[in-house]
Amino acid sequence: MFGRVGTLVACGMVVAMGCVGLAGAGGGERAPLLARMTGTAAEVESGVLDRAPAATTVPAARPERVVLFRGVRLFDGRSDALAGPRDVLVRDGVIERISDGPIGTGDWAGDGAGVLEIEGGGRVLMPGLIDAHWHSMIAATPMLVLMSADEGYMHLAAAHEAGRTLMRGFTTVRDAGGPSFALKRAIDEGLVAGPRIYPSGAMVSQTGGHGDFRMRHEVPRSGGPTHTERVGMAMIADGADEVRRAVREQLMLGASQIKLMAGGGVSSVYDPLDVTQYTVPELRAAVEAAENWGTYVTVHAYTTRAVRQAIEAGVRCIEHGQLLDEDTVKLMAEKGVWWSLQPFLDDEDANPKTGDQRLKQIEVSKGTEAAYELARKHGVRTAFGTDVMFSNAGAMAQGRKLAKLGRWYSPAEVLRMATGDNAELLALSGERNPYPGVLGVVEEGALADLILVDGDPLSDLSLIADPEKNFVVIMKGGVVYKHALD
Repeated sequence: MFGRVGTLVACGMVVAMGCVGLAGAGGGERAPLLARMTGTAAEVESGVLDRAPAATTVPAARPERVVLFRGVRLFDGRSDALAGPRDVLVRDGVIERISDGPIGTGDWAGDGAGVLEIEGGGRVLMPGLIDAHWHSMIAATPMLVLMSADEGYMHLAAAHEAGRTLMRGFTTVRDAGGPSFALKRAIDEGLVAGPRIYPSGAMVSQTGGHGDFRMRHEVPRSGGPTHTERVGMAMIADGADEVRRAVREQLMLGASQIKLMAGGGVSSVYDPLDVTQYTVPELRAAVEAAENWGTYVTVHAYTTRAVRQAIEAGVRCIEHGQLLDEDTVKLMAEKGVWWSLQPFLDDEDANPKTGDQRLKQIEVSKGTEAAYELARKHGVRTAFGTDVMFSNAGAMAQGRKLAKLGRWYSPAEVLRMATGDNAELLALSGERNPYPGVLGVVEEGALADLILVDGDPLSDLSLIADPEKNFVVIMKGGVVYKHALD
């Protein structure tokens, strides 16, 4: 069975690529190792591909240059309450005018543009949703499918999932690691439908860190780059000079921010949760390289020691952090460090784990409740993300995961976090921002990424858990991708 095994790593998970079997050199160690990575040994050897059916075909985009929403109530991405009724005029991808009275034809007629009028009927118009921790390349395709596929298949599957992500109302994602540059370009050029992507490029990891998924027989490292590095999923870099080079390479390729692995993870094979990764000088080298390009560094870390070290080095955002103590949370608030939290709960949406990984998963899920409570108590700038990987069901639950924040926040706070607040985090990319303009709000001059909701999500947050039913219009950049009121 499996011959040479290369690995793709994404924030704590691994995809074995180019696999043909488990026999051959090192085969005895690979079956249990891959089982820990992907499921049971029986699943790996049998090649069972538990993939849910594809759903939600993206309709053809509407070509109108001008779109007029009539009689809508507004959630603007900043406020605690709805405003309205309002008329909202969108022209050439930007919200041009918001009026508490009817906008007449004289405001938009006569320029030869195609016009689409949408009767809101009191429905709620809100900003498109933003997922601040997404993995565009591997979110929905099962690991075992990728294990047997060519590299090109990963890109084609990712393009398909990008369209479905948009149809769930997520008009922007911050990609937290992976080779998403080509997908971003294809979306931006209109070749495929999908969200705006803020790419991190390859995740940077130390040897033996959260992004090092070499097999035991591949140690010590010799020769050229690993398969993971060649496909652009992760880069192994040790010492300040190597880290600096790896960061500069991702910035050269078009990264809008940089992602480093600063601590242990749940799904990694070699590093326990308590492990602190990199040193302050190494982290600082990454921060300096990013700042020289006008952007910032975010790090994967769960523990107090790992996060304090990252803050000392000048890191601007922490991914995860479910195991932090209160003093460190206070320090994050004082320093203005962002906390990109995910609702990792031991429930129906948790990734199935076994053995040591299951124990780590339980430890993290137990810390989730306290993490949100501490973030709220101390006023830490908090972002929403999902960190879905290798799961069609998990990707389809993207909105449901957002709705789960209702156990800690009011509906208005939840929606602000996934719109206006997340947009402020994206804006930290400064000069590397691939989409200059205002995102995450409904206001004049903002980019027209909008959702028309059949109902009031400020009264019933569960509406966002079923976007196929409740999101009747989805617009990105002034282009209507879904119009269920026709």
